[in-house]
Amino acid sequence: MPDRLLTEAVLESARDLDRRSTADVLRAVHDQDAVALRAVEAVLPHIEHAVDVLVLALQGGGRWFNVGAGTSGRLGVADAAEVPPTFGYPADRVIGLIAGGPRAMMGAVEGAEDDPEAARAALRDRDLVPGDAVVALSASGRTPYAVAALEEAHSVGARRIAICCDPASPLATMAEVAIAPVVGPEIIAGSTRMKGGLAQKMVLHLLSTTVMVRLGRVEGNLMTNLHPASRKLRRRAVEIVMSLAKVERERAECLIEEAHGSVHDALARARNEKR
Repeated sequence: MPDRLLTEAVLESARDLDRRSTADVLRAVHDQDAVALRAVEAVLPHIEHAVDVLVLALQGGGRWFNVGAGTSGRLGVADAAEVPPTFGYPADRVIGLIAGGPRAMMGAVEGAEDDPEAARAALRDRDLVPGDAVVALSASGRTPYAVAALEEAHSVGARRIAICCDPASPLATMAEVAIAPVVGPEIIAGSTRMKGGLAQKMVLHLLSTTVMVRLGRVEGNLMTNLHPASRKLRRRAVEIVMSLAKVERERAECLIEEAHGSVHDALARARNEKR
């Protein structure tokens, strides 16, 4: 392992950060956030390749696992958790795993990221098979938990995707598809929750959104497979049916009720009525 990781380098232009005004600190952080945006743009072709891999895996009945530790793990779990309510996709098909388990979502679990066996066990407990896909996340590309996840995927023949910020890292070199936006040193040296986390978040929602679009889980740009489990989402569901079926609010509400909350089925009923 190199003496100095890319993600541990010091941003020389911010050496005086502690002596700047509030406005200047905010501007400096915001300017560095823009670096993450450009870095992700540079790897869009790799993200496209990963989308193709994930679509094939899911179409074939496989599952998609996001696996990581710390900030990377939390981002992976959060994005996986958003897929079922947003796109009506089964929760057991897109799964987030974080080092240290669920309690690591709320706080640090000391040493969890350095436990490769825990990653292997988590995937074995879920019967990882060749048709599945593992997306391993680590800003440095060297976190033992994330690296072990790809090793386990390789051992069973599952698909392997890496999201990291160092294209020369072990995680990137082990993956079939490496998505490695190079964001450079953090404004707070080593704090990869900043640009590194932002870049990973952008990559994750690019992947999940595009994969679900490719799988037909939206119509136009509307959530026609959402689960209306809250007041806000029930209003959204009604408005989607009104817009696409060209019906009044009362009829849209009836259609959704008859379809047991399914926007997709409510639209099908409305369209069948008009034939």
